[in-house]
Amino acid sequence: MEIKTDSLEWKDAYKLLQGSVLPRPIAFVSSQDEKGTTNLAPFSFFTVISANPMMVCFSPMRRGTDGAKKDTLNNIEATKQFVINIVSEDFVQQMNDCATEFPADVDEFKASGLTKTESAAVKPPRVRESKVHLECELDQVLHFGQDEAGAGSLVIGKVVHVHVEDDLYENGRINSEKLNPVGRLAGATYTLPLAKTFELQRK
Repeated sequence: MEIKTDSLEWKDAYKLLQGSVLPRPIAFVSSQDEKGTTNLAPFSFFTVISANPMMVCFSPMRRGTDGAKKDTLNNIEATKQFVINIVSEDFVQQMNDCATEFPADVDEFKASGLTKTESAAVKPPRVRESKVHLECELDQVLHFGQDEAGAGSLVIGKVVHVHVEDDLYENGRINSEKLNPVGRLAGATYTLPLAKTFELQRK
């Protein structure tokens, strides 16, 4: 099968990317607008950039219904701050509830039943149920495509504070088995990446 990408509808291109780049970690992003209304949404286009400086990024695509920017992106561009809450299995259903396209004035913390807890260095709150939080200040946003469905942005953040649940932190490392993070596959399928693991020593 050979596929010319310039002939693809955006939904078909999205399915190809979703089915090829996996499993993907989930950035469960908490943000707030200039009035203090909080927002909570998951994004599976998420990864690390560097350790020095400590940088991460995630990519919110424009809404498939109308091509508008998502509330998370609007909030981050306005306030320059956000928190990435790492998703564990025990609150994956509430995370999924926050993927709903709520109106901008709806607080997803309340809608999902998740708990706000104060951050140390940024204004947006953290998700108390999460075991690891990355508090971030916006470095830059890059936009790709036109103002329409299928286009997206790359949000680059500098991690200014990290919270790790005490029993996960062992000798400077995070115990992945205790974290039990959730990964995204294609469509509605998710995975627990540690269900089957193996080791390869780097050469």
